[in-house]
Amino acid sequence: MAIWFSRSRNIVFSLRHNLNLSGILIKRDYSPRPAFTNSQLSSKSVCLDSFTSLRHESTAVEKQLDLVQQSDEEDPQELNFPGGKVGYTSEMKFIPESSSLRVPCYRVLDEDGRIISNSDYIPVSEKLAVRMYEHMATLQVMDHIFYEAQRQGRISFFITAVGEEAINIASAAALSPDDVVLPQYREPGVLLWRGFTLQEFANQCFGNKADRGKGRQMPVHYGSNRHNHFTVSSPIATQLPQAAGVGYSLKMEKKNACAVTFIGDGGTSEGDFHAGLNFAAVLEAPVVFICRNNGWAISTHISEQFRSDGIVVKGQAYGIRSIRVDGNDALAVYSAVRSAREMAVKEQRPVLIEAMTYRVGHHSTSDDSTKYRAADEIQYWKMSRNPVNRFRKWVEDNGWWSEEDESKIRSNARKQILQAIQAAEKWDKPPLTELFSDVYDVKPKNLEEQELGLKELVEKRPQDYPPGFQI
Repeated sequence: MAIWFSRSRNIVFSLRHNLNLSGILIKRDYSPRPAFTNSQLSSKSVCLDSFTSLRHESTAVEKQLDLVQQSDEEDPQELNFPGGKVGYTSEMKFIPESSSLRVPCYRVLDEDGRIISNSDYIPVSEKLAVRMYEHMATLQVMDHIFYEAQRQGRISFFITAVGEEAINIASAAALSPDDVVLPQYREPGVLLWRGFTLQEFANQCFGNKADRGKGRQMPVHYGSNRHNHFTVSSPIATQLPQAAGVGYSLKMEKKNACAVTFIGDGGTSEGDFHAGLNFAAVLEAPVVFICRNNGWAISTHISEQFRSDGIVVKGQAYGIRSIRVDGNDALAVYSAVRSAREMAVKEQRPVLIEAMTYRVGHHSTSDDSTKYRAADEIQYWKMSRNPVNRFRKWVEDNGWWSEEDESKIRSNARKQILQAIQAAEKWDKPPLTELFSDVYDVKPKNLEEQELGLKELVEKRPQDYPPGFQI
């Protein structure tokens, strides 16, 4: 150990004096940061001085210097390792596999849409509350009509967000338009909130010429550059390490924004979930991870996914501040996401939110969930624990909503969506040449050969392709 410290001192001395790195080797405080309440976060008293140093300026040498500069008088009750200073015990004691008490679930509204007394939440104005409810109702109508369109054979595939509308809309309402969203596939409400039109949703699902993805993606794989929303990717959890990178980029560019990414409970079994959280924690990247724990990863129940206390405790394992929230409570989701976003941006740190909910719809139009869960269970969550109805009761009790408003929003949404579908069906499909563009600046020979072969096939067997199909 003495030899190691001696060499370390020589290394640091050389770096500081010979390479003129004294300005980089600054001692920093790596002690745990305190948790703040909502009132403290909103107050100007929360000082940002501790977080002005950017992670990318230096880390490795700083920690080396911290070890070197420690006093020779070590605390006899602590042991110092390269992995950190820790206390010791003579008792052999294993950490239990989990706590006997589960992490509580934060909520604001009870099942009847009444605010629970002494609730700690961020107030929502009438204007914002009404807009949130209108988007939740519109999302419900959109899901129903597109689902039926798939059943009629008009589109090939669809995924609904039934039962998870509060997570979709309330989280979107809590974010800034500058925040970059990396979705999974059950969050169309975020795009809806940001201004993606019903016509754009229809164009994507039909894969026509007006589709911003040029018909290359399967339905519900939405994306929009102008809305800071990455395109949905089919492989599970790939967006999480990417979100860590996006968050780190925003940090380096000193943007007043964060990355926000979504995942289902099943996705936490993927390696990318753990890599994403660890990257974000180590890099101190401003990322808000939102996990929709709806109980089912297609047909796999959470009891077969993990033995831990859900998802929330996994954040703590990676050194990430975390919270469990009632995902069917729009006010709780809004308050939690807005607070998490503020922490991520101001403190330059990742935050994990586990939103407890239930997937009322089938996993997708390719799934029949009655094969692995009871119909009565589905009906119970659809009627008794409906997040849209719950939020509506609260808005109505405040005198901000009426039956007339309800009828109007749903009627208008249905009319607009049906018109969007009819228009999307009439648009031509993108030409075949779009399959081979936007990847290489100069098209390689093998792609040219494939394009030529496909054209010859279409000309040879036109009956296998829809009328008006463009080569």
